[in-house]
Amino acid sequence: MNKLSRRQFVVTAAAAAPLVSRLSAEPLAMPVGCQVWPVREALNKDFQGTLKQLAAAGFKTIEMCSPDGYSGAGFAPLAKMSGAEMRETINGAGLECRSSHFTRQELRDRLDARIGFAKELGLTQMVLATFGLRDDAPISDWQRAAQELNKIGEQTLKAGIQTGFHNHHNEFRKIDGILIYDTLLSELDPQLVKMQFQVAVISIGYKAADYLEKHPGRFISLHLADWSTTEKSQVPVGQGAVDWKGLYAVAKKGGVKNHFLEMELDLMKASIPYLRSLS
Repeated sequence: MNKLSRRQFVVTAAAAAPLVSRLSAEPLAMPVGCQVWPVREALNKDFQGTLKQLAAAGFKTIEMCSPDGYSGAGFAPLAKMSGAEMRETINGAGLECRSSHFTRQELRDRLDARIGFAKELGLTQMVLATFGLRDDAPISDWQRAAQELNKIGEQTLKAGIQTGFHNHHNEFRKIDGILIYDTLLSELDPQLVKMQFQVAVISIGYKAADYLEKHPGRFISLHLADWSTTEKSQVPVGQGAVDWKGLYAVAKKGGVKNHFLEMELDLMKASIPYLRSLS
């Protein structure tokens, strides 16, 4: 990720028509998606043009960041668009959008309005990117945050939208010997909140496949990234430490319904051919 991470931002900032072409050329017949955070600067300068560039690069879906919640991270130019207008522009570029990240504050304070926006956009998934808790927060704060998200998930599910939670490296710390991520899995309701697993935590020794295998049905999507143990940096998918065949072998068991690359644009583009080779 470049410059400001989504977690840092949140801490500091208090149904479209499906694409049917070439689905068989993707892992598990799931179209290759792109999380827009790495391309946010270009996206917010030229929304339509950048979307067309992503489609030309081989992406079929995108995962948005809510312009309302992420206005302080550069998404303010898109906040004036209605969900319907955004959906029309995305579809017009040859893409679809079924998932978006939202901030904790907007889900807490403006949930009904955000659900309305999500339905206009055609979302089936509303994903919380981070709780935004301080690094010194006790485990009880994480438990309370999870219970709060359960209540949010109950409301989105009534509207036909699944709430998700996206991890960063921060959730793979231990507090008094307890792994935060394991606490979240215990506290979050399996039906109300599904997990979006960030595969990039391979860099600190945690394998997505292990969690999908151990917790069937708990996951809804994946954020894809690979890591070189020799170069100590991200590399295109298929060139690093992740066992991608092993991961996709358990993806359906885990409940995964979609996947989104999230790296620098050049790395994402270089990852698409390998992903298609896994089909």
